[in-house]
Amino acid sequence: MNTINLVLCGLGGQGILFMTKALSQVAIQKGYDVLGAETHGMAQRGGSVVSHLRLGDVQSSLVLPGSAQLVLALDENEGYKNLPFVAPAGRWFVNISSPSFPGKKVKDYLDVRGIQCRGIPASSIAIAMGEPRSSNLALLGYLSAFGEDPFTYGDLRLAVQQISPDRMREKNIEVFEAGFKRGIDERRSVRRA
Repeated sequence: MNTINLVLCGLGGQGILFMTKALSQVAIQKGYDVLGAETHGMAQRGGSVVSHLRLGDVQSSLVLPGSAQLVLALDENEGYKNLPFVAPAGRWFVNISSPSFPGKKVKDYLDVRGIQCRGIPASSIAIAMGEPRSSNLALLGYLSAFGEDPFTYGDLRLAVQQISPDRMREKNIEVFEAGFKRGIDERRSVRRA
């Protein structure tokens, strides 16, 4: 089994640890060994939170810069700060807040390294659904629309369903589905272009 390195980043209270748990559960169910580590800044006050997740035959839980096949960012600024973790030809999924994302200089950097960049206003989607603290679920749903092996739609949806508290399960799935739909719509519009 190939090693897969992931970095998840955002701010305290955005649900980085929930996302890490969902992704870990999918990986374990697919037969991967999983090692992870979280670093917290002033997480309780909205400070930086970064989670490293390594799948496969690995000895260390920390992802080295330039070696993450996938980086998920729940905050655009945190996404920029953690962009150096993305490997050449890696994927960078970001909860965007500005219409000019990713910006000219960053776009040039991405192009030179062959990094796929995808942005979704996950916070806006969650707020519109009355769940302002669920941007993590919209981002996970969006990721699932692109079939990023081993994190497929069905497996991620099941993991979200299994780890969500009973009182939140239905709403969590609704927000996840909204992110998924956004990704599917985006894929269809690219194919038509």
